[in-house]
Amino acid sequence: MAERGRGWARAVRGLLLDVSGVLYDSGAGGGVPIAGSVEAVRRIKASGLKLQLCTNETQATRESFVRKLRAMGFDISVAQVTAPAPAACHLLRERGLRPHLLVHDDLVPEFAEINKTNPNCVVLGDAAENFTYANLNEAFRLLIGMEKPVLISLGKGRYYKETDGLKLDVGAYMKALEYACDVQAEVVGKPAKRLFESALAELGVPPEQAIMIGDDIVNDVGGAQQCGMRALQVRTGKYR
Repeated sequence: MAERGRGWARAVRGLLLDVSGVLYDSGAGGGVPIAGSVEAVRRIKASGLKLQLCTNETQATRESFVRKLRAMGFDISVAQVTAPAPAACHLLRERGLRPHLLVHDDLVPEFAEINKTNPNCVVLGDAAENFTYANLNEAFRLLIGMEKPVLISLGKGRYYKETDGLKLDVGAYMKALEYACDVQAEVVGKPAKRLFESALAELGVPPEQAIMIGDDIVNDVGGAQQCGMRALQVRTGKYR
């Protein structure tokens, strides 16, 4: 068994890492790195393994997200981050969709080049304080008024951890709109296969030679396994 284990390890060429709850805990002031995580990223890169961050981060553009990570000491570039917003923009262009955005203010620049006039779909992200009754009701009214309602969600997580405790994630609000409008959301973020496939393509490694590491048993571990990857769950972040 030990030899089989070593053989499996030798076949690994790349790692996909979740970020929130794995590398840092978000919160006031941008959050704090999890003990040992900066050194872990440094050692992964020094080992020659390929590294890609596969995150459901939807409270910031990739550029500002990377600036925050680098300020914490992580040696990461924008090209090493796979996130839902760029994938959503690709889908919107592909299908000629014009979104009404219910997202965090800091994420809006990701959609700057997308036509948003006369919306024919709703895009939902982790909007945080923008998840007011008025904003949810506006999204509901738009969806209920469409002949064929289209709800695109940048994730389906139930909750995540910040430095002051657990916070409701976008999935809770997605389910509310699904229920009210009798519609099935299209999920662009994890655990959607499309996001993992994008991360693997950017990594340049086939699924059988990659490992996904995350704190979410459904979105990180389950989603990766659906794509043919092995996956590990860390005991930080939302791990209970």
